Amino acid sequence: MEAINNFLLLLDSYLGSAVYFPYILLGVGIFFTLYLGFPQVRFFKHAWKVVGGKFDKKGAQGDTSHFQALSTALSGTVGTGNIGGVALAIFLGGPAALFWMWVTAFLGMTTKFVEVTLSHKYRVKTEDGSMAGGPMYYMDRRLNMKWLAVIFAVATIISSFGTGNMPQINNIAQSMEMSFGFDPMLTGGVLAILLAMVIIGGIKRIAAVTSRIVPIMGVLYVIGALSVILYNLDQIGPSFAAIFTDAFTGSAATGGFLGATFAYAFNRGVNRGLFSNEAGQGSAPIAHASARADEPVSEGLVSILEPFIDTIIVCTLTGLVILSSGVWNEKHENVFSRTDLQVIAGNYNDTLDADRQELYHYLNNTGESSIETFTGTIQVRDGAAVSDGYTMLHARSVAENVRFIVAGEDPYTGTLRIDNGRLVKEDIVIVGDSLVHSAALTSIAFSNGFLGDAGEYIVPISLMLFAFSTAIAWSYYGDRAVVYLFGQKGVMPYRIIYVAGFFVASFADTTLVWTLSYVAIVLMTLPNLLGIMLLRREMKDTVKAYWQDFDAEQAKRKESEQ
Repeated sequence: MEAINNFLLLLDSYLGSAVYFPYILLGVGIFFTLYLGFPQVRFFKHAWKVVGGKFDKKGAQGDTSHFQALSTALSGTVGTGNIGGVALAIFLGGPAALFWMWVTAFLGMTTKFVEVTLSHKYRVKTEDGSMAGGPMYYMDRRLNMKWLAVIFAVATIISSFGTGNMPQINNIAQSMEMSFGFDPMLTGGVLAILLAMVIIGGIKRIAAVTSRIVPIMGVLYVIGALSVILYNLDQIGPSFAAIFTDAFTGSAATGGFLGATFAYAFNRGVNRGLFSNEAGQGSAPIAHASARADEPVSEGLVSILEPFIDTIIVCTLTGLVILSSGVWNEKHENVFSRTDLQVIAGNYNDTLDADRQELYHYLNNTGESSIETFTGTIQVRDGAAVSDGYTMLHARSVAENVRFIVAGEDPYTGTLRIDNGRLVKEDIVIVGDSLVHSAALTSIAFSNGFLGDAGEYIVPISLMLFAFSTAIAWSYYGDRAVVYLFGQKGVMPYRIIYVAGFFVASFADTTLVWTLSYVAIVLMTLPNLLGIMLLRREMKDTVKAYWQDFDAEQAKRKESEQ
């Protein structure tokens, strides 16, 4: 299992985590933004009117309304990434990461406009009368590149489990256990039943549910976020200053945060931006293909709003909660994760400037650090280390007040072997003060507002709603990919396996699934970006024709009213 995981991580290093990937993603967004004349700005107001149904036409083919299609797509994108993903981006790249998430979202508004329009244009009606669309259909029907469509569809099915299913319920179950003491298997069982009841009803039931969940979870999260932001209002100005200043200079070392290079913050911000709003990945077009509309561009206009709502609004709120509360660069007591733990040779203190510089270069791999990993033994008595010559790093910070615990809560006494910076003994639990990240960081931040400690409960509740709605949406994405590959006969077996995987992941390790998902996401994104670039001229002509017809219809309407 470990060997497979390491292979997938290596493969991902040449794909999503590679230096070139953010530039390709942003490059396509920049190209279409200029090529189509900033549609995310020019058509923004019109898009809201389309969502409101102002230009709906009777008899238009489709399964859902514009608003329901938007809600389904948003339920797939507004998920754990908006809560834990933003916190992870700031943890890794500092305040600058939020700036690059904004850039990705702004350009992604255009990218999503293009991919949704083309996918809606080449959608088909399936055997059961429902609509099916997505990048695989324009790759096949328009570009005659079935091999590329198959790669995309297979990657979509893998991502439905690795992005929308197993990690989501795993996060929900862990959060419910930590916050309320609920057994993970119980949480998984109850939600698996609810999931089955929703997705077996197909897109109409999915759309009906998501169109109700998305507004509720949005309002709840916004209220909770504002309770922190308004409480720390005096820190909003400095937070924005840090975002813009660090975006071009590299994240400065502050508090427990040891800083990040420009490249590090840029890469983390762009990648988290993609994982948040999925612009360019080709997933949301599958949901939008179900919308009742005869003009593909009208549904493309609706999709412009997704990155705006998902990233520029929701992710920004999360980022400001974390930055204004100040918890992002403070150390907090937590149980150390082995994956975030490393032991280096020598004694370092992150309150000393010289040590901070050395640690900065080491953690950011600048090539200017002389720090080496520690190999040797640590003597421990009554849970505390009594030997030195090493420094324990956890979550990119110097760990403090470290305690070693074994067999529940008993302090450990004995010798610990460290091999190349890693603790060998498996049954030791390490507790101490360090930086924290992901949902845990967001949870701490939400307790620093008007709601006090009660505010931290907003995170697990929001996480449950966000993640569950994501699982619903991604079941439909995988469903349509199965229809493309195997026909309608493959849908029910897929749904059964999807629900079963959802339940099992509530109490199982999903590390391998996450790693596989990293690869699958890129195998969706790169073919999709290639496809829309090949159809750039058709896209421009389609947009031009839409506005000509729209203007003509509006002129006729005015004449008839007169």
